[in-house]
This record gives sequence, structure tokens and C-alpha cells, in this order.
Amino acid sequence: MNRVTYFIIIVSLTLLCNSCRIGRVHKLSEMNIPVGFESEGLGEGATADIGWSTMYADTVLQSLITKALDNNKDLLSASAHIKEMIANKRINFSQLLPDFGVNIGAEREFTNHAGDNKTYDSGLTAGVAIAWELDIWGKLRWHNEAGIAAYSQSVEAQRALQLTIIAQVAQTYFELKALDHELTIVKQTLDARREGVRFAKLRYEGGLTSEIPYRQSLVELARTETLVPALKKEIKLKENDLSLLLGEFPSEIPRGKDSPLLTIPNDLPIDLPSSLLQRRPDVRFAEQQLREANAKVGVALTGMFPSIKLTGNAGFENTELTDFLKSPAWLISGAITGPIFNMARNRAAHKAAQAVYEQEVYSYEKKILDVFREVNNAIITFVKTKEMYKSAETLYESVLSYHKLARLQYVNGVINYIDVLDAQRQLFDAEISLNDALLNKLTATVILYKVLGGGVAK
Repeated sequence: MNRVTYFIIIVSLTLLCNSCRIGRVHKLSEMNIPVGFESEGLGEGATADIGWSTMYADTVLQSLITKALDNNKDLLSASAHIKEMIANKRINFSQLLPDFGVNIGAEREFTNHAGDNKTYDSGLTAGVAIAWELDIWGKLRWHNEAGIAAYSQSVEAQRALQLTIIAQVAQTYFELKALDHELTIVKQTLDARREGVRFAKLRYEGGLTSEIPYRQSLVELARTETLVPALKKEIKLKENDLSLLLGEFPSEIPRGKDSPLLTIPNDLPIDLPSSLLQRRPDVRFAEQQLREANAKVGVALTGMFPSIKLTGNAGFENTELTDFLKSPAWLISGAITGPIFNMARNRAAHKAAQAVYEQEVYSYEKKILDVFREVNNAIITFVKTKEMYKSAETLYESVLSYHKLARLQYVNGVINYIDVLDAQRQLFDAEISLNDALLNKLTATVILYKVLGGGVAK
């Protein structure tokens, strides 16, 4: 009964000591966060709740994003890193629990003292060994908390990378579509230039004009032809970039037939800062970095205090195998170890950990400021690129009317061919500008979706 009582007392004291922990409780730094973003008239809501398959309705783009999420090497590496951190987290947690082992041994010793004085000694031992470090000051629990924070960082880093990969695939796909459309514009312009050369040649050979309009038409045709190989090169390079995001060797990328304007929302809702900061994976990653640094401060602080370790053995021991099970044996021991004089290394380690924590505080605060900068910039860019696209549309319609009128007047002999060439150049430039404005609008939408935390959900 006395042994049971001692055991209960030891376990109770151990649990009581383990319930205490020396160190500072983790708490986010206080910042005077604004109540809202510069929404520029956009509606309120949570863009992060819009899944990427809803955001990007183009089925071809959806398949590309799915392939990237499955095969992108950076994402696969991030997943492997999570597995590593899970294992490390288990290791840190296991340090809080006692270690159990098995001891089995046998020996036989022969000695010869002065001739015929021979003796044989033998022994058999078997038992269970227990070793347990009592976490009185909370050192092991701080280690465990640091491991949990490190694991959480890997999870949030993967989520942030997922948002980036989705945005990169969407943006690269839209850039590829824009290059395709630009090549179409150039080819259509080439057809118009060839028709212009044919028409100018007929008028020159018929004596209606001098040779100059005919030569001008040839110059414009040659200038336009030089654009084709350059665009084809850019298209192949862009396909190679997209193949890398998909985790594949360079190959031809499929395209959807629908216009990008029909497969992407025209507006996005703007969330409140307090909600957005809780949703963005990179912000949560910064929070976990701060938490890990705080836990390491606790580890350094408790490292200055002595540690208590309990060891125990229980089993059987005898010199004869026949009486082995009749000879139980047990042992319980404890040891206290701690620093006395080590040139203040532990104190310096604690100060260094505090300095690292202070750095992480400033990094976290900078991250919050950076989020506001990103979101406000993305909103302004999104709104202004929409206005620029409308202006480009208006310009294109005006130039198109001017081009039609110039061709008609040239046929009727009202204006010179140089005026027709000027109208053709303006039409080409307006088409290219409208294509660029569309790409800028799509890119701004992709970026705004990403900075508002969109892309985690499908």
C-alpha cells in the first residue's frame, strides 16, 4: 500500500508541475487598422468565398488550373514539406511523454585465481525501463508549441502558394489568348494590306495614280509581315511558361473559344479588413511565425532552470534460469540537472530569442501594411483599367468609322492614298490598344481576386 501511495503522490506532483509554464503568452501586436479599404464604389462581400471554378468559368482554363494544382512541382514540394512538419510535430509532442524500453541481458563470467581456484558466475536480467523528464517549467511544452506553429506555417504557405499558382495560370492563359488575338489582328491587317497592294497596282498600271502610292502599299505590307514571326515566337514562349506551371514538358496549350469577358466576373466584392486578414494565408503564415518565435523565447527562458528526470526499472534478475521468475527487482531514481556557471550563455540565448521575436513583430506589422497596400492598389488598378477599356472601345469604334469613310473616299478619288494608309495605321493601333486594354482588365481582375484571398476554395 505504501508503494501505491508513493506512486500516486509522484504522479500527482508531476501533473501539478506540468500544469505550470513559465513564459509570455502569445498575443498579436495591437495595430490601428482602418475600418475599410478604398473600395472605389465596389460592393461589399467576401471574394474569398468565390471558388476559383466559379471565378474562371472557361472550362479549358478550369482544366489547366486543376492540372497545375495536381502537378505543379512547387506545390508538390510544399505538400512534402507539410509531411515533414507533421513528423517533426509528433516528435516534439512525444517528448512530453515518458519513454518505455525493454532490457534483456545474460552474462557468464569465468575467473581463475591461482591455479585450481576456478569460479563461474552467471546472471540473467529482464525488465522494463522508463525515463521521463518532468516538464516543470514548460520547456517541452514550449518546444511542442513551436513545432505546432512551424507545422501551421507549412500549411498556410501551401495555401498561399496555391493562390499564387491559380493566379499565375489564369494570367498566363489570358496573356496567351491576347497574343492569339493580336496575331489574328495582324493576319487580318495583312489581308487588308495585300488587297491594298493589289488595288494600288491596278490604279498605277491603269494610269490613275503615280508609282508612289503603289510603293507605299508595298512598304506597309512588308512592315506588317515582320510582326508575324515575332508574335509566333512570343506565343510559343508563353506556352512554355504555362507548361512549367502545369508541371509538364513544353507542349501546345489548348484554348477556349469563348471571349474572356464572358468567362470572368465584371466586378468583385470587397471584404472588411478584419475579415480579410483572417482569411489570407500569407497573413496567417506571418501570425504563426510570430507564435513560433514567442515559443522559442519560452524555450530559451526555461532553459535557464534545472530539469528533473525520473528513471525506473522493473523486472526480474537471478543467476539461475530456474529461479528467474521468482526474483523480481525494481528501481526508481531521479536526477536534477541545471546550469551553474556557463559564461551566461543561456541568458544570452534568451536575449537573442527575444530579439528574434521583436523582429517577427515588426515583420508581422509590415505584412499588415503590405496587405493594405496590395488591396488598395489592386482596387484602384481594377477600376481604372475598366475605364481605360471603355475608352479604348470608344476609340476603336471611332477609328473604324474613319477607316471605312477613308476607303470609300479614296475609291471615289476624293482623297489620296496616303490618307488611306493613315486610316489603316490608326485602325491597327486602335485594335492593338483595345486588345491590350482587355488584357490589362483581365489581369487586374486576376490580381484583385488573389489579393482578396480568392482561390483557396474550388
